[in-house]
Amino acid sequence: MDDKSIVAEIGRLTDEEHRIERSHVGVAWTAEERRRSDELEVLLDQCWDLLAQRRARRNAGQDPDAATTRPASVVEHFQQ
Repeated sequence: MDDKSIVAEIGRLTDEEHRIERSHVGVAWTAEERRRSDELEVLLDQCWDLLAQRRARRNAGQDPDAATTRPASVVEHFQQ
């Protein structure tokens, strides 16, 4: 996945996250909606991490395509 595709995926995931949030202002979420919201959070963290890895590799003169998506157990422990 190239940078442009990653940015597009971030946009798509963010739009979905916002749709879920807007549709439940003042209304309780279902278990499925909570699960999907949590999943979107992880997917977004993974996309942002992958984009950062690609940029860092490129800046270091390395192949950005060698960057890999890290597991949720890794990206969820990063400091925001």
